[in-house]
Amino acid sequence: MEVPVYGLNGEVVRKIEISDSVFAVPFNEAVVHQTMLRQRANARQGTADTKKRGEVKGSGIKIYPQKHTGRSRAGDIRSPLRRKGGVTFGPHPRDYRQAMPKKMRRLAIKCLLSAKARDGELKVIEELKFEQPKTKEMVRVLTALGVDSTTIIAMPGPEENVIKSARNLGGIKTMPANLLNVVDLLSYKMLLMPETAVRQVEKLWGSEEVSNAAL
Repeated sequence: MEVPVYGLNGEVVRKIEISDSVFAVPFNEAVVHQTMLRQRANARQGTADTKKRGEVKGSGIKIYPQKHTGRSRAGDIRSPLRRKGGVTFGPHPRDYRQAMPKKMRRLAIKCLLSAKARDGELKVIEELKFEQPKTKEMVRVLTALGVDSTTIIAMPGPEENVIKSARNLGGIKTMPANLLNVVDLLSYKMLLMPETAVRQVEKLWGSEEVSNAAL
């Protein structure tokens, strides 16, 4: 697939070929949806906890006699029916993690990268470097590129000036290209990448061998 490479002033500098094995994959909705659910589930801490009636503080003795008091029948003060009593069917610590084959995780990311490329939501730039952090300069670059919606700026490596220039802009997220994930790609419309980041992505997800840490 051939895509244009833009300069920081919005002009097309040249065109490059990008890998069809990463950026021209048919969209698989079922795999993308399952991968998104897995990622969100794995992000849950699972630390919510409530006390059962056997765990709350209080006596286990029946509050008053069963009969001859004219009152309703009641157990101890730890009953879930009473204030400060135990909680019925409340949450307890658990692990929400889901397993998924590596090939499915790789396919989901490639499906979304391909969808961005097909829909014109992928913009490849020649280079993105600033001499000093300046939000106004980042706004100028995004405006020149015609970016007016939520955007991920995927960098090949840590660029402190780029990160600081974009962090005060709403709807803009900077991240390393090797940490692109399904939830972020679904949450942000545009994907802005320097050419070196594109090659890094091709090397990472275009090959068969990929580390689990990157997924």
